[in-house]
Amino acid sequence: MSNTIRRTAAATVAAALAVSALTALPAAAAPEHHGGGELDWSTCQSQSDPRQQCADLTVPLDYNDPDGRQITLAVSRIATAKPGLRHGVLLTVPGGPGGSGLGIPASAAKRLPQSVLDRFDLVGFDPRGVGRSTPVSCGLDHADLAMVNLRPWPAADGSIDGNLATERRIAETCARNGGPVLRSISTANEARDMDRIRQALGERKLSLWGTSYGTYAGAVYATVFPRRTDRIVLDSNDDPDPSRVGRGWLAAFGQGAEDRFPDFAKWAAAPDNPDRIADTPEQVRPLFLDLAARLDAAPLPWPGANPAELNGNVLRETMLESLYADAKFPDLARLMVAGLGRRPLPAPVLPPEQAVQNTIAVSVGTLCNDVSWPSDPTGYAEGVAADRAARPLTAGMPVNVMPCAFWPFKPAEPPVRVSDRGPANVLLAQNLRDPATPYRGALRLRAALGDRARMVTVDSGGHDVYLANGNACGDAAVTDFLVTGRRPGGDVLCPAG
Repeated sequence: MSNTIRRTAAATVAAALAVSALTALPAAAAPEHHGGGELDWSTCQSQSDPRQQCADLTVPLDYNDPDGRQITLAVSRIATAKPGLRHGVLLTVPGGPGGSGLGIPASAAKRLPQSVLDRFDLVGFDPRGVGRSTPVSCGLDHADLAMVNLRPWPAADGSIDGNLATERRIAETCARNGGPVLRSISTANEARDMDRIRQALGERKLSLWGTSYGTYAGAVYATVFPRRTDRIVLDSNDDPDPSRVGRGWLAAFGQGAEDRFPDFAKWAAAPDNPDRIADTPEQVRPLFLDLAARLDAAPLPWPGANPAELNGNVLRETMLESLYADAKFPDLARLMVAGLGRRPLPAPVLPPEQAVQNTIAVSVGTLCNDVSWPSDPTGYAEGVAADRAARPLTAGMPVNVMPCAFWPFKPAEPPVRVSDRGPANVLLAQNLRDPATPYRGALRLRAALGDRARMVTVDSGGHDVYLANGNACGDAAVTDFLVTGRRPGGDVLCPAG
């Protein structure tokens, strides 16, 4: 997910207070080092790699009341097979917000170079509220679980009346059913939880590999606990603007789709493509926009899907999801062909409802607890109208209303202002044409970190960089940093391929 508003002096002061509050509390709550660690490792319930172990860690629900109610974080580990070469722990920080990270060590171990595997224990975790950690759910109705409703796509005529009703209903249902765990979810508390994981592992410092939303969580950790960081890799980077946070990430989809869609158009017109939909790349965009408008006016029945029709917004949502990786391009092309009546609609594939409920609840909790959102419907309506004209691919969705406009709880603390104060040990990895975390947002995170950071930019499209798109230049730069701790002398631009 993932533009900047100039912050007022008051907002700057509030953000600075947030940093001081965050750094003081966890340091007082637990010692700097815990010797050999305190996690009781055992076989994971879902075992995709026999080397991966799991453990539970208790952390305070409220760090202002460290001896009060405790909740559970599920933690996983694949220890290095070469203890003699071991440098430390590489904590993988999942995206989302709401993504599970418990299985990341097993999946990462299949892709990471042996030189990295030799030097790090790979550690993953389910953030508070997620998966095997103490979970949360909003208990939403089935219809509200559709991504076309969760992302606020306006009506065909641009009206947001339906969005206002849906987002208010989601906010009220989550507030009613989510309980105190949902109200405790925030990026600030994720940073605190990450430091408790460090303590439980018996480590003085952590190396991090954060992706997508994990880049913001990682940058917050590096700001709040700078002296407890070792080698920080932030991959596919969120704009850290503390005046907007998640609202800015949603707005970024508009620019991200515009940056990335030409890659799809080129692929969709390639002569050797079995899913070719046009003769030239220039024909693909008007074909998509025309089909979306036709489906706005006359949706096609799609039994078993949620919603049970292919309408213009379902096509737009599929477009956005398909831009994440070249491997997803056929999903959009085939749906367009079906929408044109040239083939049957595919069988719908719905994820497990319990998992969707969990992900939505954590996402809503994070976005709404991190920062207050505007509540005036007029402002959203005006923003949608302007954005629809400027960026028709996303039809005004990225600047539309979300449940946070109706959230009944105020953030417990101001968002953290990511800082350039601390060790020069951060490496950003970024694709030029990322649909979810666009390049210009990554530049803002790079600027916020100052000389603490270097950035490796890859001339590629899609979401995720390191070991994700086969770019030898980008992969080598990140691997060398993890293995040696050496950053490039300056920012690097890696050519395509």
